[in-house]
Amino acid sequence: MSQPSPLSDTLQERSGDQCELCGGPDSLEVRHVGPGEDQDSARCVLICGTCTPQVEGDAALDATHLFCLQEAIWSEVPAVVVVSWRLLSRLSSEVWAQDLLDQVYLEEEVLQWAEQGMVDEKESNDEHVRTFDSNGAELFEGDSVTLIKDLDVKGTAFVAKRGTLVKGIRLTGDPHNIEGRVNKISIVLKTCFLKKAN
Repeated sequence: MSQPSPLSDTLQERSGDQCELCGGPDSLEVRHVGPGEDQDSARCVLICGTCTPQVEGDAALDATHLFCLQEAIWSEVPAVVVVSWRLLSRLSSEVWAQDLLDQVYLEEEVLQWAEQGMVDEKESNDEHVRTFDSNGAELFEGDSVTLIKDLDVKGTAFVAKRGTLVKGIRLTGDPHNIEGRVNKISIVLKTCFLKKAN
């Protein structure tokens, strides 16, 4: 960790000198948990070099690594709970992550903090809501995706089969949905049922 400070000392002591999400010891950094500018320990977390880019949104989510959230979400530190809840929300297409979100209870104040930060992240991202497939790979306008399960298409008599390639998708502004053409019909598809095509 660079430049020791009273804040980093406090967080190192609180965390036992390890990542407060995964327990890793490497490349630990202090991260403020927004919104707001308060730089006190109650609104900061100490996280490792693997977790940092995922928390910041600079890297695709690694569901295998973030399995560590099964412990972190139960932390007694509200800032750790908030970061865990936000990551689990972004991972909600994973069955285990959704199950965990269904189990956990957040105090109203902590839940508002967690939700407000999610809204701020969306608004500050160059007016662009990032959209991810079921594996955490970011989707862009014009990408091709593959269906990972059979889907009944509402209002039609056909089923979009698993393995169907959908070319030239359009982003909707809703990170959970994209638009694409299947059987020459434009439909909205849930991203949790899609995999980015190579």
